[in-house]
Amino acid sequence: MAIPKGFPLALTGLAAVALVFAAGRVDPNNPTGTHGLILIDKIGRHVRFFDPGTFQEISNLDVGVAPHDLAISPDHRTAYVPVYGDGVYGRNPHPGHTIAIIDLASRRVTGTIDVSPYQAPHGIQIDAKGTIYVTCDISRKLLVMNPQARKIEAALDTEGTGHWAAVLPDASKAYVANKNDRKFVTVIDLKKRAIIGRIPAPNGTQGIAASPDGKRVVVVDYAEPKVLVIDPATDRVASTVPLEGNAKAAFKPRFSPDGSKLLVCNMSEGLLNIIDTADIHGKQQVLKVGKDPMGFAFAPDGKTALIANHGDGTVSVVDLSEGRVVSSFKGGAGIESLAYY
Repeated sequence: MAIPKGFPLALTGLAAVALVFAAGRVDPNNPTGTHGLILIDKIGRHVRFFDPGTFQEISNLDVGVAPHDLAISPDHRTAYVPVYGDGVYGRNPHPGHTIAIIDLASRRVTGTIDVSPYQAPHGIQIDAKGTIYVTCDISRKLLVMNPQARKIEAALDTEGTGHWAAVLPDASKAYVANKNDRKFVTVIDLKKRAIIGRIPAPNGTQGIAASPDGKRVVVVDYAEPKVLVIDPATDRVASTVPLEGNAKAAFKPRFSPDGSKLLVCNMSEGLLNIIDTADIHGKQQVLKVGKDPMGFAFAPDGKTALIANHGDGTVSVVDLSEGRVVSSFKGGAGIESLAYY
């Protein structure tokens, strides 16, 4: 549920951050915070800023055609937004080649990173040092980038058309999902900057996410309603988790910042599955959300998740403790990604 207007957000945020640090689970790719809420309106071709307590829009930015994903710097001062192009995966006639740099305090674009000659930057991750990792699906590369210097340090082969990536919290390895182009997850050693494995995924893959403790990587099956759980210690599929209440393949996973929950959205059916990671094969909560859910954000109190519904421009507000949708608000024309910061 929304945090009441006038509530001391800073205190809530500090308490939440303290708990995360105490648990030893500090993962820059699972951000949360009290300063603001950023939404990537892919259909509306804008980045939008909302008040995290009232869910009212504050301002918006045009960053190009069209933004898809985002990463937040570890100090929560900067957002990095890949500008993918005017199409979708497999049909992107005018691919983008930039990443917008946004100052979160002023809510302004302060620069861009040109990734040319590589095309269609999409899935983006960041490590604790601020290094950015971006998939370019048309170019079949994972770019390693220094955002301060605004330069590419390395362009690593993925073999497949990597669309999303998951970087372990210690930045030792990246796992790249190749959709239905190559039937494996590409494993890249980020120290050696080379492919060290190919984890079979016979149906292909959709979204992918690493747990905040780095002990699991989950990837959504492309054809069946299930997720594959990868053990990073062996780079093998350790188990498969069927998604309850799903008749069709799902789309994207995300761990909560404390790692206690795994959320999986099903774009084609408008469903959200909530899985308790302490009992990953246990009973799941299945909720109906908006049309074409794609993205996740977690409030700093750990009790609330926001689900970006790309198909209708709404955001579903989910009470994780009660396992129910408590409200929704209009976020734009079609939101793909969002985050508290």
